[in-house]
Amino acid sequence: MGRLFGTDGVRGVANTELTCELAMSIGRAAATVLTDNTHRHPKVLIGKDTRISSDMLEAAMISGLCSVGANVVRLGVIPTPAVAFLVGKYKADAGVMLTASHNPCEFNGIKIFSGDGFKLPDALEEQIEAIVLDHKEEPFRPTGGDVGCVREAPNTVRDYVNHIKCTVPFSLDGMRIGIDCANGCASRTAKLLFSELGAECHMLSDRPNGVNVNDGCGSTHMESLMTFVRENHLDAGVAFDGDADRCLAVDERGQLVDGDFVMAICAADMKSRGKLAKNAVVGTIMTNMGFNRFCEENGMKFEATKVGDRYVLEEMRLDGYNFGGEQSGHIIFLDFATTGDGQLTAAQLLSLVHRRQAKLSSLATLMARYPQVMVNVSVKPEGKLRFYTDEEVKKVVEEAKAKLGASGRIIVRPSGTEPLLRIMVEGENESYIQTLADSVADVVRERLA
Repeated sequence: MGRLFGTDGVRGVANTELTCELAMSIGRAAATVLTDNTHRHPKVLIGKDTRISSDMLEAAMISGLCSVGANVVRLGVIPTPAVAFLVGKYKADAGVMLTASHNPCEFNGIKIFSGDGFKLPDALEEQIEAIVLDHKEEPFRPTGGDVGCVREAPNTVRDYVNHIKCTVPFSLDGMRIGIDCANGCASRTAKLLFSELGAECHMLSDRPNGVNVNDGCGSTHMESLMTFVRENHLDAGVAFDGDADRCLAVDERGQLVDGDFVMAICAADMKSRGKLAKNAVVGTIMTNMGFNRFCEENGMKFEATKVGDRYVLEEMRLDGYNFGGEQSGHIIFLDFATTGDGQLTAAQLLSLVHRRQAKLSSLATLMARYPQVMVNVSVKPEGKLRFYTDEEVKKVVEEAKAKLGASGRIIVRPSGTEPLLRIMVEGENESYIQTLADSVADVVRERLA
């Protein structure tokens, strides 16, 4: 697989790229690194999403952890942000989540959280990689009573739901909402959470069978929820991805409210209540140009990072900001969570709508979105590497930048989670930027696919 960790943990096709052997090795290496070779019994939580491969990889990961003396607490199917929260609540040394997030069911992945509930920094990931790939260190192999043990955590869903409820000062009484669980982790928590907050819940894609996660549903496939909300005259809809760390919304007219709009609505409200630290929001280079203008017009500072919620979070922690996120729906409320949390985001947004007694469509008008198109080109791993050196690709990208001038932009980048090159073009004329994106994609496909 080359380098193990991408922008959001280890990711690959389960059982061919992300094998049981690799999962076991990562478990051993992670326990070794996170306990700094003290050979004590660390406590490691492990959660998983609804993919059929998650049970298989969970067994392998647990074997690796226990083989170096770690005690494992199984959380079962649970959202990724719940693992991050429960690490602190249960006073664990680390947390592991087995998920491929928004990817199709054949993929799976490993996300690791340190004892403070934050994703591992690059330096620790590199130490784990050195042990797994370069065999820099022979793992500790205890025997007898020093081998790690496994137990179940009985109240994971209740503890997590209570945590989210405590962040919402206003109920959702009287709201009628559609909830698309992507046949993923939110299937276990969302109906309980939003019903207890007072909403009338209409559930979609909440019957996981191991292979239907993200299959035409969830935050990467919003069409069904948009139609459902409009046809059933609901107040709003929210959609999560497979591990429920993303949230996108739909207004009462069935129109998409993406992560940039969610951030604009929440940031404006937080600023009005004196809750937005330093009056600043952190986004990424993919954040719509309209959001930059929104911040300028409303007296807010905007900081852009590389793509990936981990980089958004790093910038937030570095400069003392408390709010940020991505267009894809990874929104971080640092006052309440250490990572992006889809259900926390939905609870905050819907509570805001209810408190303001406003329509979500009306609140979304505070930001004007520039037309933006995305073209994904499938490439092999070597194609991703050649992207940085291929002169023809560089030339066509530079020509596109010149054509757009100051009124637009183009960003071409390898995906950190999938075998893709992503081509994003933004500008004032949608048909023109679509044509431009397609022409760049043709060259990328010819040279790198």
